[in-house]
Amino acid sequence: MFYNFSVPLKGATLLQLSIKRIAVINLLMLSLWSYSPLSLSQSLNKPTTGEKTLTLSSAIKRTLKDNPALKVFKFRQGVLEGKLQSQHLSPAFEIAFEMENFAGTGDIGVLNSTEYTLSLSSILEMGGKRAARVGVAKSRSSQLAALRKIEALNLLSEVTRRYIDILAAQERLSLAKEATILAEDTLAEVEKRSKAGVAPGAEVKRALAGVGNARLVVTSEEQQFDYAKVALAMMWKETTPSFTQVDGNLYQFSADIEFKKLFSKVEQNPEILIYAAEERLRGAQLRLARTESSADIKWSVGIRQIQEVNDTALTAGFSMPLFSSKRNIGAVISAQAARDEVIVKRDVTMLALHNQLYRAYANRKQAILTAQSLKNSIIPVLTEALDETQIAYQRGRYSYLDYLTARQELLFARRAMIESAAAALRYGTEIEQLIAEPLPASQYNFTPPINNEF
Repeated sequence: MFYNFSVPLKGATLLQLSIKRIAVINLLMLSLWSYSPLSLSQSLNKPTTGEKTLTLSSAIKRTLKDNPALKVFKFRQGVLEGKLQSQHLSPAFEIAFEMENFAGTGDIGVLNSTEYTLSLSSILEMGGKRAARVGVAKSRSSQLAALRKIEALNLLSEVTRRYIDILAAQERLSLAKEATILAEDTLAEVEKRSKAGVAPGAEVKRALAGVGNARLVVTSEEQQFDYAKVALAMMWKETTPSFTQVDGNLYQFSADIEFKKLFSKVEQNPEILIYAAEERLRGAQLRLARTESSADIKWSVGIRQIQEVNDTALTAGFSMPLFSSKRNIGAVISAQAARDEVIVKRDVTMLALHNQLYRAYANRKQAILTAQSLKNSIIPVLTEALDETQIAYQRGRYSYLDYLTARQELLFARRAMIESAAAALRYGTEIEQLIAEPLPASQYNFTPPINNEF
């Protein structure tokens, strides 16, 4: 069954990046999001008639199709293929023509004792130089594939983050509109009390100002919402968004995940895999440097025409440089050091990724706790407090300030819940980017049917 998913940004819906087959990376990403449990939230977020609703699946498809970041690798691969073809070539053959004794004094005269030589020459490569050159070219291709995986992972992570920004902006805009309605209701209540002579005129003015401020907040949130839509649309080079809203659920979280299990997957991160590719490249370069210690033999064969006796003779010869091994020691040492450096750089990157992953893990955990506490405990209490305060205000037991404070506390808590939920999803996306696969599907009570071989 195919889910045309909606993206409630789960903290985990990012992608399962192919480590083995880069050719299927786009298909894998689309499959992952297409089967994402985010699709289950569509029934909870029905688009308004006339509005164009964008899903994360559609955003990803457009980005992979039109974003130029991945297209450059096609041309880089073409460059490497051309170089690989050149490295397969054997040394070229050379043809030479020589004239000797074609002019001189005395009996030599001009062309009387001329000798003509036509020869064919080439080089015998020793030490497996051609195989070593081909190995370097192939290793560069492997390194390019790892770089493409990194770029694809970064690109799709950015799409998800911008999608989360729009979901959060939608929630903030909705909250701002509700706040405006609440401010208008407050104004109506204050005006009613003022007409009854139980509230001073200053309270009416303060309530009017509150409505004005609420409407300004709505305008500001609309601008932020529009900017977030443009930022996402730019991922597929669309300067004017063709959608009006996105589909998703901002408040769907998973149970905590053990950090050790997450870190064990960091080995799959393309930033680590690229070191393996680079190590292979440096190893190939080291082998190539060592082959240079074996001197090549230049050979030639030819035919010589001896004018003086009107006869022909065969010629042959060879040459080779001396002390090639000693002269190449420096290049070998340099190549060896470059390969060893890769191993150290990998260890440094692993430490950095550990720190980055733990930061995202801890912050996500705290953000989820905050959002759930606000949603399940604090906001319900504040809602009841506002209702009770409103009733007490209507009866003259509480002041306008008490009523205003209760309202602001509720709005502040609801906005904090939105920011915490969005932060949790962003940290989830960062975790997925670091481990190069989605967070466990069990968190959604759903298992994406993706072939493990990818």
